[in-house]
This record gives sequence, structure tokens and C-alpha cells, in this order.
Amino acid sequence: MKIINKTKNTILAQNAIVADTVFKRAKGLLGRKDLKQGEALILKPCNSIHTFFMQFPIDVLFVNRHNQIIKAILSLKLWSLTPVYFNAAFVIELPAGTLELTSTQENDILALE
Repeated sequence: MKIINKTKNTILAQNAIVADTVFKRAKGLLGRKDLKQGEALILKPCNSIHTFFMQFPIDVLFVNRHNQIIKAILSLKLWSLTPVYFNAAFVIELPAGTLELTSTQENDILALE
């Protein structure tokens, strides 16, 4: 799946995987040594995440049901826990640096294709 920032006309990921079961969401990125440029994990449904036991920082987008970014977190550090964003329908986890590289920010609109 591809993730496009329609507001900025940029591609955030060309190879996004959807974690839409309890098991897939619980596993998330655990056990991976990295997340390469162009990759992403979409956690659906989801409104809060943690980076406990992970091996690398990530950029994080909390997105509402209208595909609008309601919270963008740059380079979430290891052993962190985010607040709960009650309006979030899903979360996108990206390699650290992706949001800065693409100028992606809150209120931008995304497309998942």
C-alpha cells in the first residue's frame, strides 16, 4: 500500500503494511532491527502507541477517520508512551526523519492507495 500526503503532494511510503488484527497490532514493529525508507506500518484501529522493547526511533502520525493528521510526532524515542488521541482512527509508523524530509505536519490530508 502507498501513503501519499495529498496536501504536500509527497509520498510518505511506497510499501505500507496494515496491522488490523489484535495479534498484528500487538506485534507491531517488535523484533525488527529497522524500518527502511519507503516502508510504513499502519495500525488500525489505534489511538495510542508505545516504543517499549523496540530497537529504533520512529516518526508517528495519528490520523482521524477523514485521513487528516491530528498529531505528528517526529522521532519518537525508545521506551516512550504516547498520550491517547481519542479522535484518531489509526496510526502510521514511519522511519525517523520521514516527516521532516516530506514536510508532513498536522492537518495535512493523506491518501492510502
